[in-house]
Amino acid sequence: MSDSERTAIGDDVRETLLDRVTSQSATVGASVPDEIEVDGTALDLSAFIVETRKVDAVPPALDRKVTAARDALRAERERRLDRLETEPIDRETAEALAEEVIGIDRALNALEGIRRPGFADEHHADTLAGHERWLAFVDQVR
Repeated sequence: MSDSERTAIGDDVRETLLDRVTSQSATVGASVPDEIEVDGTALDLSAFIVETRKVDAVPPALDRKVTAARDALRAERERRLDRLETEPIDRETAEALAEEVIGIDRALNALEGIRRPGFADEHHADTLAGHERWLAFVDQVR
């Protein structure tokens, strides 16, 4: 049966699914689709989340790639959410879209969990460097 032959979901079902995907706890205990398509490329979402959690910090050389991945995932999430909100789709397609949005949210949470050197880290490093310069100066004076 094609999508056009299926009955489009009603507003109540659509609203329930939208509430589910926008809930603060949507990703807790939720299953993640094994694979989703992002910008025309298949992404093994489960493996992506597992591998991302293994990374403690983003090396400066990879920061742009991580940012690009995060931006691509956010754009894909918005496309799917927009489709769920506005398109006439059947229940099966709507459920799949909701699961994909939740899966993307889990991937985004994993990416956000990777530590990036921030202002506090840079300030701490600068402070240590300043102390080392001061101690070197004191040693020269003695």
